[in-house]
Amino acid sequence: MLKRYAIAVITGLFLASNAFAGVTDDVKKTVDEVVRVVSDKNLKKHDQQRRQALKKTISVIFDYSEMAKRSLGKHWNQRSQAERRQFTDLFASLLENSYAGKIESYNNEKIMYLKETVDGDHAEVRSKVITPKRDEYSLDYRLIKENGKWMVYDVVIEGVSLVSNYRTQFNKIITTNGYNELVKKLKTKTDELKAP
Repeated sequence: MLKRYAIAVITGLFLASNAFAGVTDDVKKTVDEVVRVVSDKNLKKHDQQRRQALKKTISVIFDYSEMAKRSLGKHWNQRSQAERRQFTDLFASLLENSYAGKIESYNNEKIMYLKETVDGDHAEVRSKVITPKRDEYSLDYRLIKENGKWMVYDVVIEGVSLVSNYRTQFNKIITTNGYNELVKKLKTKTDELKAP
């Protein structure tokens, strides 16, 4: 009896450590690739190629559809399939370009992975970014498991959720000026961010 209990505990610990390694490893792999791209001396000379490489890397782990849906909140259900596709594409482009723009200013920051929490098909990977000046800020990734793969649906920087922040802004625009005005603003912002 005791032996079986010990085996169950050891098996549980092994599975827990594997689960921890899996989600955090997925995030870490993507972040490491992003750092490699922005540090690549050849790509620094070719803005468009660097931006394309960053977008490709980011899109591997970011679930733009889920992020778009959560960012639009209650207004998502009122949209047609065509509007949802258009909004998701605009939102993905906005995120890719704004995220890529911030990443391109990377300056040897260190990233420490602190903790991982898995609850069914949801997980959170907590990390800390340390700048060369020793400033620190928290950067947490919220993920959802889809078809056996962990995908990021939210990023929380210093306790502020990217999705919640967008949802507040989008709701205000839709409530004040309508959904079409939001689409117009997203198109304009995306065009502004496209140029590296």
